[in-house]
Amino acid sequence: MNESQQNKRAKLGPRSAFIFSSRWLQLRLYIGLIAAQAVYVFHFRVELVHLLEAASGDQAALQALVSSIGYKADFQITALNETVIMLVVLALIYVAMISNLLIMAIVGGYETFVSRMNLEDHPDQPDRPDRPEWLSHVNASVLKVKLATAIIGISSIHLFQILINAANYYVKVLMWQISSISFFCFRRWPLP
Repeated sequence: MNESQQNKRAKLGPRSAFIFSSRWLQLRLYIGLIAAQAVYVFHFRVELVHLLEAASGDQAALQALVSSIGYKADFQITALNETVIMLVVLALIYVAMISNLLIMAIVGGYETFVSRMNLEDHPDQPDRPDRPEWLSHVNASVLKVKLATAIIGISSIHLFQILINAANYYVKVLMWQISSISFFCFRRWPLP
């Protein structure tokens, strides 16, 4: 550390140092988001296993799938149909997109607001650093736009699920869901 850096550090008063170090409190939030992502990974695995078992004719797995997606039919479902498969696949895509959103929030938020991760010198691949492209130019504004874009994609998948399964929703619920998601998805860019 050179003399000018020592002088700058010496000028930081106790109150400023305390406020600046409070950024490390966010670390607990990011660890909590990692735990939430682990729950999503577990949920994804359970749904995928149920889908594969139902495809092979397992009735218990089929009923678990039908109840998990909230699909109700006027008849007993004894085999996978196109609607059930589509709703399950959309649910799996939804979970994957939420997981992507969590990664962006965890890695981007930590890198932007807490501390640099120094991924350039990652030991696993010295000739090709293991660093997502979007992380090379992340700042608070870029992170906000990336998160908003991911939320719009997730909301679009959710809206598609609602429209496919519309018969199982009350009209009032459908109207509120569609209007709120549509408002968010189709609002004017750029974000304020």
